[in-house]
Amino acid sequence: MLYISVRKERRVAEVVMNHAPANALASVVIAEMEQALDIIEHDNDVRAVILYGEGRFFSAGADIKEFTAVSSKEEFVKISTRGQRLMERIETFPKPIIAAIHGAALGGGLELAMSCHIRYVTENTKLGLPELQLGLVPGFGGTQRLTRYVGMAKAAEMMLTSEPILGRDAVQWGLANAAFLEEELLQEARRLAQKIAAKSPVSVKAAMSLLHYAKHTEYYKGIEKEADVFGTVFLSDDAKEGINAFIEKRSPDFKGH
Repeated sequence: MLYISVRKERRVAEVVMNHAPANALASVVIAEMEQALDIIEHDNDVRAVILYGEGRFFSAGADIKEFTAVSSKEEFVKISTRGQRLMERIETFPKPIIAAIHGAALGGGLELAMSCHIRYVTENTKLGLPELQLGLVPGFGGTQRLTRYVGMAKAAEMMLTSEPILGRDAVQWGLANAAFLEEELLQEARRLAQKIAAKSPVSVKAAMSLLHYAKHTEYYKGIEKEADVFGTVFLSDDAKEGINAFIEKRSPDFKGH
């Protein structure tokens, strides 16, 4: 892979975008991201993921130069659909993905970040959907996810003005989990990932599926699903190990089954 690399350390995979100068989400970057996710999903040693960008930006968006070579609506729909599929893959990924966002996450970059499960930012990170400034609209799921995270009024303001917000404000708006100094960002993301990686892979995967289920179903169907998953997880070896470790006052040694 040329623009995406995967580094592993202590059960955490770090997926690094390195497509200078702004980590634009060109078609080759999207393809390599899909390939990296395939590898990570089937690696039983990986229990959590961090996504970040080398250089000055997390990602400044889609590769606009690629758009100039497209002339038909059908081709543009294909571009949008492929980007949406990647975002949906990330959102439904069975292992938690933490976006460590510095510099800027704009357009497709913010859409990528919003598809991750947890977002850490720097206080001055710029987050925005500037597509209307180009006479376009977000096409990788941004209109839907931004509305879900910050509400209709704030989403409308961000999209219709094309003006980004800062990381510290994104936390207040519910778009990011926490803001840090830039030199602390990756360290804090790694700390969080290690906390998650120490949990049972069985229960983490189950919790991830239930969180996603909660976004797309009614409350009463959700709690019915929760009870069913609870019963399944309770019979796992990891649950037995966790309970025994609690009784014996020791740290559990989860095996993922």
